Amino acid sequence: MNNHLIHNAVILSLAAFCGSLSASAEDVPFAVEVVDAETGRGVPLVELKTVHQMRFYTDSAGIAVIDAPELVGIETYFWVSGHGYEYPSDGFGYRGVRLRVKPGEVARVELPRVNIAERLYRITGGGIYAESARIGREAPIEEPLVNGLVFGQDSVFTIPYRGRLWWFWGDTSRPGYPLGNFHMSGATSELPGRGNLDPNVGINLDYFVDENGFSRPMAKMPGDGPTWLSGFAVLPDEGGRERLYAGYAKIRPPLTTYERGICRFDDDTEHFARVAVFPDPEGLAPNGHAIPIEDGNGTTFLHFATPYPLVRVEASPEALTDSSRYEAFTCLEGDGETPRVERDDEGRPVYRWRAGVAVLGPKEQADLITAGTLAEGEGLLNLRDIETGEPVFAHAGTVAPNAHRGRWVMITTQLFGRSVLGEVWYAEADSPLGPWAFARRIVTHDTYSFYNPMHHRAFDADEGRTLFFEGTYTELFSGAKQTTPRYDYNQIMYRLDLGDPRLNLPVAFYRVSDDQGQERLRPIEGLGDRPAEGAVAFFALDRPGEGTVPVVEVEGDEGVTLHVGADIEGTPSFHALPVDADDPPPGTAPLFAARDDQGNTRFHAGDDTLPDGWERRGEPICRVWLRPGPERQPLFP
Repeated sequence: MNNHLIHNAVILSLAAFCGSLSASAEDVPFAVEVVDAETGRGVPLVELKTVHQMRFYTDSAGIAVIDAPELVGIETYFWVSGHGYEYPSDGFGYRGVRLRVKPGEVARVELPRVNIAERLYRITGGGIYAESARIGREAPIEEPLVNGLVFGQDSVFTIPYRGRLWWFWGDTSRPGYPLGNFHMSGATSELPGRGNLDPNVGINLDYFVDENGFSRPMAKMPGDGPTWLSGFAVLPDEGGRERLYAGYAKIRPPLTTYERGICRFDDDTEHFARVAVFPDPEGLAPNGHAIPIEDGNGTTFLHFATPYPLVRVEASPEALTDSSRYEAFTCLEGDGETPRVERDDEGRPVYRWRAGVAVLGPKEQADLITAGTLAEGEGLLNLRDIETGEPVFAHAGTVAPNAHRGRWVMITTQLFGRSVLGEVWYAEADSPLGPWAFARRIVTHDTYSFYNPMHHRAFDADEGRTLFFEGTYTELFSGAKQTTPRYDYNQIMYRLDLGDPRLNLPVAFYRVSDDQGQERLRPIEGLGDRPAEGAVAFFALDRPGEGTVPVVEVEGDEGVTLHVGADIEGTPSFHALPVDADDPPPGTAPLFAARDDQGNTRFHAGDDTLPDGWERRGEPICRVWLRPGPERQPLFP
């Protein structure tokens, strides 16, 4: 049922209401326009608070209407605050502005951004451009006040299907009653380049609605409790026709999954129907975002990222609906309660795809290390804060190939960071399986959650340099004492520029041998490149960074040597920190050269143990980042 027809009368009434507000300057309230000091764009979700604790919030255009009658004509102080933004403090430490409240006028406030990612707009919920409407400003989207009677929506999935971009959300709230839709909501929008708005501007969503105009259930599976979907994938049926599939979960209070299976979208009824029930609700199943990846043998698998893509199944309806064909990437053998680590002849854990086992995620890996089953450095999931060296416990998110960086990129939420679920991080790796080593915080929240972020690959711009991602902004799990009106339990879009120098993160350099058997240090050369050997020597920058020096590989009479400095002829092999760097960051160590009695050279960092017959030679060359995980690990599916 078309959402726009259902709401025609409502929208006409709202338009008449908004038009009446612009009748004269005296009828238009005073407003504040808060803009990003760097880009000049309006900043959503900024709070303006008076000394008598009245709070006003900017809408998606950065507009906040100040309509308290007692403030009219008075110079008023407003504390200015917004997650990831920080107004300069005065001599007393207060961060705010004094403005005279004059009806009909708009004051402009420039707000410096701390976040690397820029907050763009709210996608879901009521009153997305409500403040702008009150001062007569036109909104960029078709439904700026209410769409599908949606006032709140949890956790998004999107997938191109039938020539449009399809959107699905979890639990959805409505204005008419505290309980809403708990069986997935859905909408579609135009794909980029086919008439849709530029994602820099906004999203026009066309919701699937019921007879009352409210976003209707899309996947009401049999059984008590909510239905949640994930792992959406488009696969051809027996006749070659594309069909939309998803994994489903049935939930009992408080958050217990009692059934899992597979459902398929019926293009005629426009609902999902169950096609397979899995025997074990705790077994391997679609969970997270599905990514099609071809393995080395030409077979395409669906990998399910949460955010690490550690579960896969062959990309066919037959395999997707057969729980026995799902595999997890792990070093653990068997399905019993006592974990057994498979090890090779040298005692190293053997990681490979296995059926009938449990997922070895960040929590499980940490438990094995605590128990002594795995040693430090033997696990694959080793994300670290590039600034502090502290572990980043990745909770949920997405991974995707990126043409601009020639690597896989991750957008993930951290569990138990500065906020419980409000910190968003960027990382990159040579393959979907890693090595995931260093991450940079790109979004922060002050005691508020922003969970289940999703990178919109369909919106990538500038050949992958510009990314767009959204997440669920909510007070749930945060301990927040104040709930943000209109924004709470809704989706917010961010933009990330991968050209930002702060996102210049260390990448893996591998040991490879040339035709003469000499060791060379090489990064991957783009998506799909696979180093001949898989031994990670260390991490360094593949482009210049602040305070770094170029390191050039030179071949001479004594074999391969590394030289530091811009005056050395040749293309830098990598960029690193100088040996005498002031206050070097955690996780870095000197890089040394070593030689054996045959005149061969190799390079090692920190306290790496040299093989028998090798001896360290000369002074340290530079400082590089130590690998946080094993030297050798299978990186590619």
